[in-house]
Amino acid sequence: MIPLDVRPLFPRERQMLLELLRSLDPADWKKPTVCPGWSVADVTAHIVNDYLRRISGSRDGHGGAVFADDETLPAYLSRVNGEFVHAMRQCSPRVLTDLLAHLGPELDRVWAGTADLTGPAQLNVSWAGTGTSPAWLDIARDYTEFWVHQQQIRDAASRRGTDDVALMRPVLVTFLHAAPWALRDRIRPAGTAVHFEITGPAGGGWSVVSDGEGWDLTAAQPGNPAAVVRMDQDSFWRLASRGITVEQARGRSELRGDPGLTEAATTLLAVVA
Repeated sequence: MIPLDVRPLFPRERQMLLELLRSLDPADWKKPTVCPGWSVADVTAHIVNDYLRRISGSRDGHGGAVFADDETLPAYLSRVNGEFVHAMRQCSPRVLTDLLAHLGPELDRVWAGTADLTGPAQLNVSWAGTGTSPAWLDIARDYTEFWVHQQQIRDAASRRGTDDVALMRPVLVTFLHAAPWALRDRIRPAGTAVHFEITGPAGGGWSVVSDGEGWDLTAAQPGNPAAVVRMDQDSFWRLASRGITVEQARGRSELRGDPGLTEAATTLLAVVA
C-alpha cells in the first residue's frame, strides 16, 4: 500500500465545489449527470448525504439505516442513497449549497480527530479487499468520492474539471489501491509486477507486485514488469469510478505484456457497484 493523508485537501476541494455551485444558473441544476436518473441538484444532495452520514456515524456513533433482509451492500447503498436524494428534491439549490458550507467544517473536525491513520478504519473499503482497511484509506475513499462527484457536476454543467495536480494525484493513487483486488484471481510467481503508467500532469508510475499469493501496490519501479497498462489520467479516474466502461478504457489505453494481467488490471473498480 501507499499511505496517504488527504485530510488537508478536504477544505480546498470543498471551496472549489462551493464556488462552482454558486456560479450555476437554475437550468444548470436540472441538467442530467452521468449518475443514472440524477440531476446536478441530485448529485449535490447526495454529497450532503455523505457529509451527514459520516458526521453522524464517526462523530456520534449513529448506525444509520439498517439493511433489509438479504440485502447486499450495493443494493443497500442504492436504496438509501435514492431515498435521501428523492426527499431532498424539496430543497432549493441555495439550501443544498448552504448545507455543504455549514457541514463541511464539522466534517473536517471529524477527520482531524483521527489520531492513528494506520489503525483500523471505521468503515472498511470493500473495493480494496476483504481485510480490515487502514483509517487513512477510509478517509481517502471519501475524498475521492467528493472529488469525483464534483467532476460529474462540472461535466454536466459544461464547466472545466478540477485537474489541479495536488487535488487529483491523491485520487489516482487511492484508486490504484483497487488494483490488487482486481488481480486477486491471477496467481503469478512472487516478484511478478503489473506497472501502471498514468499520463498527464497528475500521473506517474506505480506497480502492483505479487508475493505468490496476492498483490500489493507500491511506488517502486520494476525493472521488467510482466504487464504494463498505460492510460491518461482522465480515463483512469473515469474507469475506476465507472464513468466509462472497461471496454472504453481499454480502447484508450496501451496494454503490453501478459494479457491475463492487463485484462484483469483494466477491470479495476474503486466504487461500490
